[in-house]
Amino acid sequence: MKEKKYADVIIDISHEKVDRTFQYKIPEALRETVLVGTSVMVPFGRGNRLTAGYVVEITDQAEFDEEKMKEIYSLSKQKVSPSEDALKLAVFLKETYGSTMIAALKTVLPVKREVKAKEKKTIVRQMTGEEIRSLLAESIRKHQTGKTRFLAALTEEKKLPYELVTGKLHIAPSTIKSLISQQVITVETESYYRNPVRLETGRREEKKLSNEQQAIVDTVIADRDAGICKTYLIHGITGSGKTEVYLSLIEETVKRGRQCIMLIPEIALTYQTLLRFYKRFGDRVSVLNSSLSEGERYDQCERARKGEIDVIIGPRSALFVPFEKLGMIVIDEEHEPSYKSETMPRYHARETAEYLASLKGASLVLGSATPSLEAYSRAKKGEYELFTLTRRLTGGRLADVSVVDLRKELKEGNRSIFSRKLQELIEDRLSRKEQIMLFLNRRGYAGFVSCRSCGLVMKCPHCDVSLSQHRGGKLVCHYCGYEMQEPKKCPSCGSPYILGFKAGTQQIEDQIRKRFPGAGVLRMDADTTRRKGSYEEILSSFAGEEADILLGTQMIVKGHDFPKVTLMGVLAADLSLNDSDYHCGERTFQLLTQAAGRAGRGVRKGEVVIQTYQPDHYSITLAANQDYEAFYEEEMGYRELMGYPPAEHLLAILFTSKEEGQALAAAEETGRILRNYQEESGRSDGSVIGPSKAAVSKINDIYRFVIYCKEKDYQKLLIYKELTENYRKNLPGNSAFVQFDFDPVNTY
Repeated sequence: MKEKKYADVIIDISHEKVDRTFQYKIPEALRETVLVGTSVMVPFGRGNRLTAGYVVEITDQAEFDEEKMKEIYSLSKQKVSPSEDALKLAVFLKETYGSTMIAALKTVLPVKREVKAKEKKTIVRQMTGEEIRSLLAESIRKHQTGKTRFLAALTEEKKLPYELVTGKLHIAPSTIKSLISQQVITVETESYYRNPVRLETGRREEKKLSNEQQAIVDTVIADRDAGICKTYLIHGITGSGKTEVYLSLIEETVKRGRQCIMLIPEIALTYQTLLRFYKRFGDRVSVLNSSLSEGERYDQCERARKGEIDVIIGPRSALFVPFEKLGMIVIDEEHEPSYKSETMPRYHARETAEYLASLKGASLVLGSATPSLEAYSRAKKGEYELFTLTRRLTGGRLADVSVVDLRKELKEGNRSIFSRKLQELIEDRLSRKEQIMLFLNRRGYAGFVSCRSCGLVMKCPHCDVSLSQHRGGKLVCHYCGYEMQEPKKCPSCGSPYILGFKAGTQQIEDQIRKRFPGAGVLRMDADTTRRKGSYEEILSSFAGEEADILLGTQMIVKGHDFPKVTLMGVLAADLSLNDSDYHCGERTFQLLTQAAGRAGRGVRKGEVVIQTYQPDHYSITLAANQDYEAFYEEEMGYRELMGYPPAEHLLAILFTSKEEGQALAAAEETGRILRNYQEESGRSDGSVIGPSKAAVSKINDIYRFVIYCKEKDYQKLLIYKELTENYRKNLPGNSAFVQFDFDPVNTY
């Protein structure tokens, strides 16, 4: 057996220069407690400053002179230690997506430090009722008013909550201490978990599965029982009952003593999803998302680690909950861009879940009405097993979809945001007491301000973006938060014709209230959902028919099920077609298909109105027909022609610096190194594009340059990453910072 003499430690400093292990001696007193994953305090640097770190390996081999080696000082009392599987997952993230090891470790730890448990105190009477009454009479005689109140309460109740005694009864701690010393009472302390979800679970809901649904459950569970764990893709039209399939799959997995992770793309979906899961699993299910307090997050992870919950629901970070007996991961709406991390390491939840499932011997189930091209192409190749749900089971058929040409509306004199057809249908639904959803892919008064005379656009002085117009005459930068008052005259030419182009949800809400004064309106966007619990409040109000119209951004079109909604209006279908991003056609198709799926989910027929300036674009016409197969063939043809994922793999290398020259120089030298490698290896099939300025070339006074690399073989992109990392390590500490993004979901 290996003697535990030395530990290889990753230091908790996110910098490339220390992105390696440092070896320390393990003191005799700590050899039983220092394990792989243990968080420790070590002397680091020339000043031997105590710094936190994580043990990633224990060995009996010294890497250098033992006399010069420093010792681990102590265990870290605050930091949470990763499990061995979490360490493997961190290594996977670092090597696959490019980041420092410490950044990868922090990603796989859903909580970074221990949080003190909540405690409930109870005061318990130790004397008989007769003895207490005797003490009560004495305290009345001595005019001890506080003690009298307390003893009077104890004559009626043997146990009293501590908060009641100190709060409502206003009993001083000194009085409580005195009665404890006289053995009149004791105080019992009990730890309890913070519960982030308080739902009335009601009766258990379980719907009978259709033959299509049951076939999926039978196949996946039969594979599971045979020890076959693979990836499945469920392509089901909106309203085809994918969630019911997930519930049944998870229930069968839990029956077999295994735990499950259910990933959802938006916090907005948590309320409805949780309600369905609570009705099925009670308090053995919990949630993990960014709206939880630090204590709530810590408690849910502790419950998961101890096996006290079976199912966790949340966005991509819920993937790292410490389940010991993970049996299944479900990723609903797997096409959503929010499954890709926006910070280092820029991991994708789908590929990370595949690795985690293989590590734990778990099954992975992906589901979507509009699967990502990446997932569907892999299913077509046989890498995933594909299931299709073709029937709508929510009591109705797919909604009738109308495409309205806004160019024609304008020519005929209608300058309103609402087409005439949509106005007529809204009035009709309001008269019939049915509900309406209106979708706009913008938020707030997010228009830009420009001068009609000289063309000047008001831009942020720190970022290469236009300022957005908000209420109260403010112009705001959505990147760095810079604010200024809207000018009355153009700062360049002095013209008074400096105005905003506004197409935000706030403005449209105002127009709805003017046009339909009797209608109850709820708005759901990033501004109205900042406060904790606001998502749930808005959704439950609309579900409870407290409003006729729900207006919102993308968060309203994904996954919600409101049976009374019979009309969905898409106010500006082609806004997302104008992005400088190769995903724009796919995103538009997905959004419109999801939006169309919100109407007619009950017994009443649904209608959808798609308003657009590009009615002939294939993303819009095929979404109106709900024809995913035709869209997949059309879009894949474009991706293959242009060499974009999933036809080829793409690596974005982003260089950032406060000095424009440093960022550009690092990017140019990296481009030269990568092209030299291509030439030396005699290859001509890959391509290195750039460097060039990023689409947003400056954010908060940080300059940004980007290189794109295309390759059919993902492993070759990893070589580009290593070459760039090796070059970066030789740069001075204050030079450009480098980030990697493999198969990015957003362009730079």
